[in-house]
Amino acid sequence: MRVVGVDLGASRIGVAVSDASGTVASPHIVLRRARDRASDHAALRAVVEEIEAERVVVGLPLSLDGTMGPAALAVDDEVRELAAALPVPVETVDERLTTVTAERSLRAGGVRGRRRREVVDKVAAAVLLQAWLDARASRP
Repeated sequence: MRVVGVDLGASRIGVAVSDASGTVASPHIVLRRARDRASDHAALRAVVEEIEAERVVVGLPLSLDGTMGPAALAVDDEVRELAAALPVPVETVDERLTTVTAERSLRAGGVRGRRRREVVDKVAAAVLLQAWLDARASRP
C-alpha cells in the first residue's frame, strides 16, 4: 500500500512517500505554499494520483504535553478540508519532534545551511510517515 506523508507548514509543505509495500518512507518533494489552500490541496492531490497512493497521513503538531495547541488546531482544520479534496482517506499522526529529528539527521549527514532548509520539510514528512508505517506494522 502506497502512502503519502505530509508535513503542513506555514510557508512550505513537506511530502514523503512510502514504497509499494508500505514499509519504507522516503522524502519526496517540498511544495511552496500557494496563496490559497485549494491550490495546495490540488498539488497534494496530484502527488496522490501520481504515485497511486491509498492513504495520506498528515503530521499533527501536538504540544509536548500531548494537547492540541493553536498550531495543532490550525492543522486539524486544514486536514478536514484536505480530506474533502482528496480521493483517499486522510488521517493524522503525532508529529512531535519530527523536524528536530530531521534537522539532526541532516546535520549528521553533513547537509548544511541553505540546502538543509530546502529539504528539512520533506525529511520531516518522511520521519512522521515512517513512524506511522512502523506503528501500523507492529499492530496485531
